[in-house]
Amino acid sequence: MTRIDHMLGNHLGKAGFDASIAPELRIAPGTGETIGFQTSDDVFSQLHERGSLDQVTAQINPITGPVYVEGAEPGDTLVVTVHDVLLGEYGWSSFLPGAGALVNRMGDEAMVRQIPIENGEVVLTDWVRAELAPMIGCIGVAPAEGVGSTIMPSFTFGGNMDLTDAAPGARIHLPVQVEGALLSIGDIHAIMARGESTFVAIEAAGTAVVSIDLIKGGSLRAPRVETEEEWIFVGLGDPVQESITRGYEDMFDFLVNDEGWTADDAFVVMSALAHSELGGPTGSRDPDPLHPFIANGAVTVHRLPKRVLQR
Repeated sequence: MTRIDHMLGNHLGKAGFDASIAPELRIAPGTGETIGFQTSDDVFSQLHERGSLDQVTAQINPITGPVYVEGAEPGDTLVVTVHDVLLGEYGWSSFLPGAGALVNRMGDEAMVRQIPIENGEVVLTDWVRAELAPMIGCIGVAPAEGVGSTIMPSFTFGGNMDLTDAAPGARIHLPVQVEGALLSIGDIHAIMARGESTFVAIEAAGTAVVSIDLIKGGSLRAPRVETEEEWIFVGLGDPVQESITRGYEDMFDFLVNDEGWTADDAFVVMSALAHSELGGPTGSRDPDPLHPFIANGAVTVHRLPKRVLQR
């Protein structure tokens, strides 16, 4: 049974990343204390009951929090270790008209299907099951200015990045922009295909259990994810080629500036072993108000195997 020292219920869900919101919890980093961020599936439940997005009153992608981290200052790096993602007995698949890569195939009507979770598997159809792969879709800290959307775009401080690697065992590195960082988490998925082509995953209510550490300094320009086997650098840019370039630049700078490699060594190893792929479809720039579900740019991820760091 996963230990939870502090529980934040989904009644504390917020509509955006916002430094003006008072924290729900204050915590010292590095203690190992765990925090449960409980999330809601009300929007999908209402869509299932009412049949139309126009009839939904629940907030889309609410984030639970924020948590004030003692000693966190702008320019520091918050490190969030994901210990577990706890789910219930079902999740949801839904088509939101106008959203995702299949808008020209799915038509104008919303679709929602309840997806059972049984014996560590998600029951996608009568004949297709998949191993449960829970993850956090939306995680971030508060921006120095304005309010960050929980839907799109993604930001330098995090947001709705929809990274399959934000899963139990991962350490998510976030650049702090305000005093206390103000961490919030939402949008849990039972499983998601990389790239999230449909703009949704198998969405689910649940609880993300995390602990928090703090690295003084670091000055990251975008989030990073550390797993047992990889460093994963998030690229944010528009067009997508800029996103790819920025992610690769951050990997290169990590090898040269942090690990002490020569530029030539970094170039050679990245040429052979650094892979990139699409992250979530939420983009890196505010969407056109007339087309609010169309992402501008893209989130990309750039993978460096940790074994290359061992001399």
